[in-house]
This record gives sequence, C-alpha cells and structure tokens, in this order.
Amino acid sequence: MSSQKSDPAGNRDLANAVIVALGANDKGKFVSCKQGLEEALAQLQLAGLKIVARSSWWQSAAWPDPSDPPFLNGVAIVETELEPKALMQLLSRIEDALGRVRSVRNAPRTLDLDLIAYGRISGDLDGLYLPHPRASERLFVMGPLAEIAPEWRHPDSGDTARDLAMRASVGMDAAPVGQGAF
Repeated sequence: MSSQKSDPAGNRDLANAVIVALGANDKGKFVSCKQGLEEALAQLQLAGLKIVARSSWWQSAAWPDPSDPPFLNGVAIVETELEPKALMQLLSRIEDALGRVRSVRNAPRTLDLDLIAYGRISGDLDGLYLPHPRASERLFVMGPLAEIAPEWRHPDSGDTARDLAMRASVGMDAAPVGQGAF
C-alpha cells in the first residue's frame, strides 16, 4: 500500500464508519516507523478488515514529552464484522505481534492502534469507551481523519472531523509528511 490517500470516504456512509488511528515513534525491528505502520495496515487486512480509506502519514512531536522521538500517525476507515470489543482485542494482538512493549504510559512505542469510533456507538462498553474519549482534541488524529472524511460527525458532539481538527488543542504541530517520512 502506498502512503498516499486512497479511496477518500466522501461518498461513504460515515455514520457507520469504523475508524482506527495508527501511530509510532519507535521503529523497533522495522527500517522506519512508516514501514511498521504500513505493516500494521497489512496485518489489519490479513485479519479480514477491509480498508476503505486511509490518510497520509502525519508527523508531530511526542506528547506529552516532546523530548521523546516524534510520532508518525495516520487514520484508516475500515469495514469489519467484528464487534467493538473483539476489534479492540485484534488491534492489541497486532500491536503485540509487531513488537509493542507496554512500559510506562506515553512511552515511545513501535505501534499504537486505537479504535476511535465504531459507527454511532457511544458510551462505556465494559471498559472500552467509544468514541475514543480524547481523540477529538488531537490534531494528529482529527487532521488525518479530516483529510479522508471531513464530514464525519463525532457521535457525541455532532462536530465534523474538519471542525474538530481546526479546534484541536493537542499535537498542534501535526502535519502531513512526504514520501520519505521516517
């Protein structure tokens, strides 16, 4: 898969969109963070998810500690038959398989896969909170989402991805990067 946008979601039913955010700031066993993120997308497909749209990769300083290596982030809209909890378990298994080591909160990581939204579901699903409780504040999530689905509406606030990206307060340096991104 190339790192360019593919199949923008403009004509899709965004009310039912399943949105996964991807991020990394430690290349681990890969040549680059980009290669690790591309492999994560490939693993999603191998697990039976259909990637219907994906953003370009965005770079931002690490948060909350900008002295850590910078992050590479992106967003994918997927189709799946998995229920939200099963999808979250799959994302965790892919993180583990690709070398994610959980140490301290917000430590550098080879892969971070977050379930941002699952259609219009809102609330606590036995410890899984949907939509992701902090995603709407993060430019490194809302920027890539606005790139592929600017009219997606947050299940709780009703705000569009475009509006949320413009109002984001975390990761304000996030911006799309070129082909050679780390």
